[in-house]
Amino acid sequence: MSGRTCSRASCTNAAIKTLTYVYSDSTAVLGPLATYAEPHNYDLCASHSERLTVPVGWNVIKQEPTLEQVGPSDDDLMAIANAVREVANSDLNRASMPPELGRRGHLRALPSN
Repeated sequence: MSGRTCSRASCTNAAIKTLTYVYSDSTAVLGPLATYAEPHNYDLCASHSERLTVPVGWNVIKQEPTLEQVGPSDDDLMAIANAVREVANSDLNRASMPPELGRRGHLRALPSN
């Protein structure tokens, strides 16, 4: 449970969805509860998210998570693996360089051979 309540006045129910307005596109996006509260988003309870109305002429996008979306996707896992590989390769390159004696600002002293 997030501990966040519905943003609607006098509603004390637990928030389960987050509403975001994209004014430039005249669109309201209702999706899963955001990771953290932001001042320009609205957290809504189940009853207020079901009864959502938007201004005339606006579009509503409702994002419902599916069971497949629980946890990281294959693309997420590949991005993590690539980042780990990149760090490991940079550590190998750094190990072959002579150690730095000292560093100050953008200058550094290297040992003479």
